[in-house]
Amino acid sequence: MTSKIKQIGLIGIGVVFGAALTLNYSANAEREPEPLPIEDLRAFSEIFGKIKSDYVEPVEDKKLITEAINGMLSGLDPHSSYLDNEAFKELQVGTQGEFGGLGIEVGMEDGFVKVVSPIEDTPAFKAGIKSGDLVIKLDDSPVKGMTLNDAVKKMRGKPGTDIVLTVVRKGEAKPLTFTLTRAVIKIKSVKYKLVEPHFGYVRVTQFQEHTGENLVAALNDLQEQNKGAALKGLVLDLRNDPGGLLNTAVGVSGAFLKNGDLVVYTDGRTEDAKMRLTNSRENYLRPSESDYLKNLPAWTKTVPLVVLVNGGSASASEIVAGALQDHKRALVVGTQTFGKGSVQTILPLNNGTAIKLTTARYFTPNGRSIQAKGIAPDIVVEEATVTASDGAKMEVREADLDKHLANNQEAEAGKDAKPKDEKAKDNKSDDAGAKKDGKGKLEPGEVVSKNDYQYNQALILLKGLSLLQNRKD
Repeated sequence: MTSKIKQIGLIGIGVVFGAALTLNYSANAEREPEPLPIEDLRAFSEIFGKIKSDYVEPVEDKKLITEAINGMLSGLDPHSSYLDNEAFKELQVGTQGEFGGLGIEVGMEDGFVKVVSPIEDTPAFKAGIKSGDLVIKLDDSPVKGMTLNDAVKKMRGKPGTDIVLTVVRKGEAKPLTFTLTRAVIKIKSVKYKLVEPHFGYVRVTQFQEHTGENLVAALNDLQEQNKGAALKGLVLDLRNDPGGLLNTAVGVSGAFLKNGDLVVYTDGRTEDAKMRLTNSRENYLRPSESDYLKNLPAWTKTVPLVVLVNGGSASASEIVAGALQDHKRALVVGTQTFGKGSVQTILPLNNGTAIKLTTARYFTPNGRSIQAKGIAPDIVVEEATVTASDGAKMEVREADLDKHLANNQEAEAGKDAKPKDEKAKDNKSDDAGAKKDGKGKLEPGEVVSKNDYQYNQALILLKGLSLLQNRKD
């Protein structure tokens, strides 16, 4: 990397108020710059001058240039954006698993902030903010007209201070108001439990820097809780996991795959955007780091595995689910995932700021693009959903976002890019219990609710898989 610039790539679904995006490390060789469109730049210069001379109030040059950059990037797709000094620093800090804010993954739609998912155990989650909520006002300031970064900045602040969010929610006649107290968000990325003898449950809430190591520690502890015996089945819960570090997603996949198995590959216009990430230590570790996967219990490579997903499973979560599904290593259960299948690269600028630019699409080992489509579960098990009066589900996916990238595979086949889930439709469960019980409310100290319908169905399937494997053995 002597003449190359070290950069950070991202594949996250949006901005968490502090940052929860998916990062990997890549290199960008020096390339010949594209020729500049002189006539268009002259028009830009003329408009700049007109604003400076004729606008009703004086405007600083820096503000005009910054807003022009913001517009140039936000007009491309929902995930490209400009990061000022503060946003760039907080992006890097956020992947450590601790940041200040409210705890919401968001996108932008029709000029408003749209909630993808609140993060568990955060102010937003506890206040009752829900997936699909449209934030229309922050305190007394309308969101319409703000950039996503501007809205995020306004929601950040000193822990202990309050902010009022006004949201529009399907099924509600009037806007709802929530008073949230900002806090330091500390996310425990791996939660686990031996739910009964020989059967374990592991939930990954976000793919952070140490998630892979924490997963290995959890699997070892589950074995210890199981009196030192190998588990007969494991539920891996990726529901409402917005993403995280790409190399960590490779490591988490690698915990259950054979060495050298392909986890994900990316494709874009430049050579740097073309990567094949296999289950090899160089793809989930830095050179100086010890290989945490060497400490795995032997049974993790063969244990019957069910992966739980839903519409809030995005980005790195979809990479893991897709890899385990393609290698027939796990049964994927739940509902269609979010469909965030593009890679963003952080390009640092000389003034301490950066741009987050979409540079590639990523693909599962079998060559499936999930962009604007998602991962279709092998068995559809619905969760309880709040519905509008017309019966429409309140779910937000990549395909619902304004200016989202198209799925080229779907376009070439002449199909709609929105998920139709034909494969899983025949297996869909119509049990009314899904509507009654849903995820259930977690009691203090609980990792998963006993009333969680999807989890209970996953456990039943897991026991069936375990019986089949024992018969084969």
